Amino acid sequence: MSVQERKQRERAERERLIVATARELAEQQGWDAVTTRRLAERIEYSQPVLYSHFRGKREIIGAVALEGATEMAAAVRAAATAADGPRERVTALAHAYLDFATRNPAVYDALFQLDGGLAFAQEDTPEPLKDAFAALLESLGEVAGDGVHPGLFTEVFWASLHGLATLTRAGRLLPEDAAQRVELLVDRLAVV
Repeated sequence: MSVQERKQRERAERERLIVATARELAEQQGWDAVTTRRLAERIEYSQPVLYSHFRGKREIIGAVALEGATEMAAAVRAAATAADGPRERVTALAHAYLDFATRNPAVYDALFQLDGGLAFAQEDTPEPLKDAFAALLESLGEVAGDGVHPGLFTEVFWASLHGLATLTRAGRLLPEDAAQRVELLVDRLAVV
């Protein structure tokens, strides 16, 4: 291994450590607790080292969001793949999405609530975000209905899931009714 390759590997490892530490701190104490000073203390590097990887908290949030998008896409695909039939796939997808939001609140916020400097629904949207949407579209496109654009249907269904996740986390919806909400959403929106 060349010196250059070793330095690149070490840099990538430091970057992963910064992102993992930010994510852990955000999950434990919220995003307000994530500062470059606290991150530098936790990972035992100086603040200038952090700034050599990320220009600030916004980029760190973006890196956590991209990591989370990859994980969410995998969770949604795994759930949908394990289900038989379109209705079951959509139901499994909805539960996997909502479970991801519940288990990873700081990551979910990084993805959809906070400014991570990422472009959504544009030419320069990062691949992990495009792939997360594609993971939803793969199952939802088949239940959009005649004459309904699959991408548009996916956006509406996704917005509904996001609303359920956000309102439940905020204590505005009773968590014990979550399964009934998913059934109602699938019954009313999906053509199965």
